[in-house]
Amino acid sequence: MSLTEQILSPLSGTLENLRRADALWQTYRGHAYREQADREKAAIAPVVSEATTPLTAVTWDVVICGGTLGILIGAALSQRGWKVAVLERGKLRGRSQEWNISRHELRVLMDLGLLTAAELEQAIATEYNPARLSFHEGIELYVEDVLNIGVDPVYLLDTLKAKFLAAGGELFEQVEFVEAIVHPNGVEIQVRPDSLPSFQARLLLDAMGHFSPLSRQARGDKKPDAVCLVVGTCAQGFDEDQASQGDLFASFTPIQNQCQYFWEAFPARDGRTTYLFTYVDAHPDRPSLESLFETYLTLLPQYQGVAIDRLQFQRALFGFFPCYRQSPLKPAWDRIVPIGDSSGSQSPLSFGGFGAMIRHLERLTLGIHAALEVDLLDRTALGLLQPYQPSLAVTWLFQRSMSVGMHQTLPPNQINALLSGVFAEMQQLGDPILKPFLQDVVQLSGLSQTMLRVAIAQPLLVAKVIPQVGLLTLLTWLLHYFNLALYTGLYWTGQWLQPWIKRLPPRSRYFADRWLEAWRYGSGNDWQREN
Repeated sequence: MSLTEQILSPLSGTLENLRRADALWQTYRGHAYREQADREKAAIAPVVSEATTPLTAVTWDVVICGGTLGILIGAALSQRGWKVAVLERGKLRGRSQEWNISRHELRVLMDLGLLTAAELEQAIATEYNPARLSFHEGIELYVEDVLNIGVDPVYLLDTLKAKFLAAGGELFEQVEFVEAIVHPNGVEIQVRPDSLPSFQARLLLDAMGHFSPLSRQARGDKKPDAVCLVVGTCAQGFDEDQASQGDLFASFTPIQNQCQYFWEAFPARDGRTTYLFTYVDAHPDRPSLESLFETYLTLLPQYQGVAIDRLQFQRALFGFFPCYRQSPLKPAWDRIVPIGDSSGSQSPLSFGGFGAMIRHLERLTLGIHAALEVDLLDRTALGLLQPYQPSLAVTWLFQRSMSVGMHQTLPPNQINALLSGVFAEMQQLGDPILKPFLQDVVQLSGLSQTMLRVAIAQPLLVAKVIPQVGLLTLLTWLLHYFNLALYTGLYWTGQWLQPWIKRLPPRSRYFADRWLEAWRYGSGNDWQREN
């Protein structure tokens, strides 16, 4: 019996769930794309179709499929007077594991009227400072107030559900999306169980996550351009002083098995959470989640300085997060908008999830509210809700520089040395440069200063990275970097245009406001505004 089987077998259903996730990862890993016959086997069943006849009646303004994070925007829209239904295939309840985020990012829940200050404080289950960043044979540094808050998903979702229902929203649990038919005046959503009638709505929001059937149909059989593999546990038995500390981004090994392993560690209410994650492509020979879990358990004692038999494991955590260069995903049909992980609105360096939804919650709420008010629900108008963001696109170079091709040979410590050099320069530049990057936000000033200083301080290290990432990746990055500069200029120009934009007719203002938001988020200036 493997170490993974020994540790996970006592945790009811965990090993089975890990192997189910592995089976899905297997379909993404390239085997299903080698031959046309395999592609046909792995073909995504279409779940969206279009009809030319109008619906005879439209009951809902908005139907949201996927309640765990969809309830956030559902509550915000229902409080603005829209008739909203949330469909959740299971029970809408939070998981045991906290969601990690930075405190200032949570302010949006108060700004939108979803939580009071007292409710927000009650939602915070854990908090610690500082968080460490360290790299094998390199720099060690500490930051404060970055991803140091653990939010209690159970309390948060229960509170938001109550607010949603009080505002007139309706929640349908144990109801699974089956298919959607787009009509000229609405969307008909077929669900399971079959005994339930279909839902007719003006707009469908897809919050079903990375593996949403709507997103998979929209992307076709395209393989992910990158994948983040994550495994971890929450356990008790750590030393008391160690259990209260946190690692934001750490590595203590060179490249192994064509992977650079990174680690995170956070205090939790019922133990200590530790993750191992790595950035890879979807090559057929990439490790399974179960084999990565074996690596995690083998290295965990060295990472945390504790014998494995001293730990009492409370739960296991695992997953893979596919990333696509064509993100955020534009609406492929009228009246359907992917949101959150369904749209891929996070960078390839991020796990997405709660943090990505929170970052865009206000923008999406205001944009969807405006689209409903002026009845701009075609795919072109809705596409402005998921705009191109150079601040995210430039991070593909960083993802590539932290990964190793299956047949690539790199010096064992090249990735650690690069990261150590980059973060050393960011530390010198200070928190205004370092903190946004650690929260998945890239700004022109910080990026330019950092890369210039690294190029001057360590030119040989930079030269080694160019063949690692490839010339095409570098040229593409230069285009996104130019656009980051362009969007930064447009953002500041847009500030002068706002008084004029407020006087535009409603439909024209919808488009102008969406472009202003695209420039703000696309330049990373949404972070500046919130701080």
